[in-house]
Amino acid sequence: MRVIAMPEYGAPATVHETEIPDPRPGEVRVRVHAASVNGFDLAVLAGYLQGAMEHRFPVVVGKDFAGVVDALGEGVTDYAVGDRVFGVVTKEYLGDGSFGDYVTVPVAVGIAPLPEGISFADGGALGLAGTAALTSLDAAAEAAGGLEGKTVLVVGAPGGVGSYAVQLARHAGARVVATASTDVETAHVTALGAAAVVDHTADLAAQVSDVAGSPADVVLHLAGDPVAALGALVDKGTLVSTLLQTPDQVPAENVTVVPVYANPTRETLERLAAEHDAGRVRTVVQATYPLASGPEALAAFAAGTVGKILVEVA
Repeated sequence: MRVIAMPEYGAPATVHETEIPDPRPGEVRVRVHAASVNGFDLAVLAGYLQGAMEHRFPVVVGKDFAGVVDALGEGVTDYAVGDRVFGVVTKEYLGDGSFGDYVTVPVAVGIAPLPEGISFADGGALGLAGTAALTSLDAAAEAAGGLEGKTVLVVGAPGGVGSYAVQLARHAGARVVATASTDVETAHVTALGAAAVVDHTADLAAQVSDVAGSPADVVLHLAGDPVAALGALVDKGTLVSTLLQTPDQVPAENVTVVPVYANPTRETLERLAAEHDAGRVRTVVQATYPLASGPEALAAFAAGTVGKILVEVA
């Protein structure tokens, strides 16, 4: 089968041929129809996870996937051959990525049924970014006592996670202020439901107070400098970050800092699918590349995106 893989540390990801994998006990094999690029993929290629996770070369890149189950590992009873599924490849090592014709995934985490109303393209873009957005909104709502009527600043709004976060925050009843720095980004976040737009390259605190009438109650920190984002918060406000590991990484006083980790459990993925199926969130795809052009898709993502970069496999 074809894969986009990194053959060794420091090498670029290129097209390779490899054997079709057999699912291990507790896994299913998925015939991949679509996948998408995430920041995690670039981190792997840049070597940031060297020493942090086992690498089994060649390391096939890609986390998100959508496709059809075509083989079952021993002990799997929740899925059947022919089931439409989507999710995030979640293993203790790097190597079995979704940028290939097939991928094996454990059924314990990172996979869920894909409703008939959601295309493979949308499903292939939904998993990791959607999980991060939904987890962030859940954490923000818990820490802030709900989001109804609150001002929520989404820093990194034009990207994959931010695009879902803007929509989810709006449907939670928040007044959403989104960051954007170009006309294209501004049009994008406004179409997703942002009530106001601020430029992340300028003074966030002053801009948020100007457009919202007061500082933000909640900041979703998905990109950029967390200290600048802290300045846009009210006293005793909440900053939820997908980029921080611990609250003490930022000098926060009278502010609640909540680091979050995107864990694509079946329950979370099913909630995402339900939100998408009901039309409360939609996937915005900036560009689609065939699997053979996977390296170009990775380069396009690295250059900056509005929404998601999709890899079409079958």
